Amino acid sequence: MAIVPSKVPSFNFSDNLVDQEEELQNNLLLTRFSQSRRSFKDNPHRPRYHYVNPEGNLNDPNGLCFWKGNWHLFYQAYPPEDPRQHWGHAVSSDLIHWRDLPYAIYPYPENCCFSGATLVEEDRVIAMYHGTEVGNMIATSSDPLLLNWEKLNNSAVIPLNNSSRFSDSKNTLYSVFDPCIWKNKNFYYALSGGVTPTGPSAQYVAADFLFRSNDLSNWEFLHTFVEDDIFTQIGDDGACPYFWPIGDRHILLFFSHMSGGQYIIGNYNEDKQKFYAEKHGRFNFGAAHPSGVHAPSATPCKDGSVIAIFNMNKGKDCLGWDQIMTLPRQLTLSKYGDLRIKPAGDVLSLRDEHMHFGSHRLQHNKEINFSNVSTNCCEALFKILINDAKRISIDVLCSPDRQEFTRITFYVNGGFNNRFRSAVAAATDANHMRPTSNDSVVTIDSSNSSILSDVSIRPPESASIRLLSDEILDVRVFIDRSIVEVFIDDQQCLAVRVYPSLVASTGMSVIGLGGTAELVSLDIWEMRSIY
Repeated sequence: MAIVPSKVPSFNFSDNLVDQEEELQNNLLLTRFSQSRRSFKDNPHRPRYHYVNPEGNLNDPNGLCFWKGNWHLFYQAYPPEDPRQHWGHAVSSDLIHWRDLPYAIYPYPENCCFSGATLVEEDRVIAMYHGTEVGNMIATSSDPLLLNWEKLNNSAVIPLNNSSRFSDSKNTLYSVFDPCIWKNKNFYYALSGGVTPTGPSAQYVAADFLFRSNDLSNWEFLHTFVEDDIFTQIGDDGACPYFWPIGDRHILLFFSHMSGGQYIIGNYNEDKQKFYAEKHGRFNFGAAHPSGVHAPSATPCKDGSVIAIFNMNKGKDCLGWDQIMTLPRQLTLSKYGDLRIKPAGDVLSLRDEHMHFGSHRLQHNKEINFSNVSTNCCEALFKILINDAKRISIDVLCSPDRQEFTRITFYVNGGFNNRFRSAVAAATDANHMRPTSNDSVVTIDSSNSSILSDVSIRPPESASIRLLSDEILDVRVFIDRSIVEVFIDDQQCLAVRVYPSLVASTGMSVIGLGGTAELVSLDIWEMRSIY
C-alpha cells in the first residue's frame, strides 16, 4: 500500500503571536473542533476538567513541553477524514485549562505519526517521534505557538533497522520505535524503545537503545541504555520512553504493552552513557486495558521536578470518542529517594461551590453517609487519622440503593514486609505509634461502578503506601464523570475509568473496620469545566 499525504487541511501560520492569534480566530479546524465539542457536551461520561481531544479518538500523549510561557500537549489524534495518527495539539498557561490548536504534525513520508518526545532549546523545539514504515523522524518548530513544523530532511533520521544488527561486530537485535531525545554536552542522544531477547531462555525483556548525533541528521548507535534492571518483567517492552533529571537522580518513564506505565529511578553515568537502575515503580497497577492508565508524556522543570501526563483507556464504547487524559502530575523525589506524586498545575482554579464537614469518629463497621453530597464532578479532600483501624473505605459515585458505587480502600499494614526501607526511614517510623515493617495498601475497586452490561470490568487497582497511625492522611479524590483519580499523601496516585449509569449515583460515604479512626475533615468542591 502506497503512503499518501494527509487529507486533513493544513495551514502556514505567521511567525509572530499577534498575527497567529488573528489567524486562529476563523481557522477551519478550530471551528470544526468547537462544533464537535458542543455535540458531545451532554454526554454523561465525557469529562469536564480532564482534557479530552475535540474530535475523534485519542491515544498516547506526546511531546509535553514548556515554550515561551505556555505548556504544549501533543497527542495521537485520528482526524475523521484521515484516521491515521496525526499529532494533535493543545496549549495551556496553567497545565489545567487547555485550548485546542490545529493538528501539529501530519503523516508523510511516514504512514502514521506515532509517539515521541520534544526537546526545548533556546531558539526552537525539536520533536522526535516514530514514523511508521520509515523509522524515527525529527521535526522542528520555533514560532510562538508551535503551529508550524518542518521535518528534518523530510525522511527518517534513524531508518527502520532492516538488517536487525547493531553493526558488523555485534550480532544483537535492536528496535527503531518510540523515541525520546535529550542533549548532553555537545551531543544529542535518543532512546528507541523496544525489547531484547536477553531474558531466561532468550525470552524478551524491556530495552531502550541509545543513539548519538551532533547534527540531528546522522545518528550512531551506541548500546542498550539501562543497566541493573532487575525490576521489569519478562514480556515487558520499553515503549514511550521519557528520560529526564529528577532531583539528584534521573528517571526513565515508559510504557509496557504487557503491564502498563512504569518508571525507573537511577544514576546516569555521562562518561559511559549508561543509566544504572536503583528503584522502580508503576503508574498503573493492573492491565492498561480496559479503563486503566496508559502511556506517559513527560518534561523536566527548572525546579528539579518532572511533569507527566497520561492517557487513560476506555471501558465502554462511546460513539465518536474514547480515551481521556489524566490530570498532570508533578513528580519529585523524597529525602529517601522515593518518588513523590501530586497534582500539577493550577487545579485550585477549578474549585467552585464548597462543602465542609468537621470531625467524625469512625467506629468499627459504622458507616458515615454524607446524605447532602450529590456530585459526579468534584474534588474531595479527606483528612483521616488512622488510630487503630485496620481498614478504611471511601465510597464515591454511590446510588442510594448501592446498585452502583466505586470503593477506595486502605488496608493498614496489609502489604508486603518492606525489608529494604532505608535505615533513616526506619528510624523515623520507630518514633510513631504503629510498627511499619509492613507497607499498607490502597485499592480502587470499580467492579460495582456501573450496572450497564456493556461496561468492561477490571480487577481492583492495588498499590503500596506508607501509613503511620499518628499522622493525618491526606486523600485527594478527583471525580470527573467517568474517571476517579486518587492522590494519597503525595506518595501515590491511582486512577480508573468508571461508568455509573444511574442519575442518583452521586453519593459519598466513609466506613472504618477493625478499630477506630477519625475523619478529621472533609472538604468537597464542585469543579468548573475547562472548556
